[in-house]
Amino acid sequence: MNLLADVPRALAEEQFTELLRRPGLAIERIVSTGQASPPGFWYDQAQDEFVLLLQGSASLQVEGEAAPRALAAGDWAHLPAHRRHRVERTQAEPPTVWLAVHFGPGA
Repeated sequence: MNLLADVPRALAEEQFTELLRRPGLAIERIVSTGQASPPGFWYDQAQDEFVLLLQGSASLQVEGEAAPRALAAGDWAHLPAHRRHRVERTQAEPPTVWLAVHFGPGA
């Protein structure tokens, strides 16, 4: 299995593919082709999340931080439970591919 195989080139919405789920753990591949969080929307998750950008680029705004984090391939972020965040932008070409690991209660 390869996380960069069969990556779609154009999507109306982000594609979430669950790779593994166990109690307290969920791992997924996310493919973005230019999507961003809707204006005013913030993720507020009950579990921790570790994200690794595998391909493309993105900007991630974390509540309380002055500026969005610019992410390129190989960059990662740990988002503790209830740390509000939003995706400001994603690269469309090549598509942005994320590996997201959700862990802890509620995963």
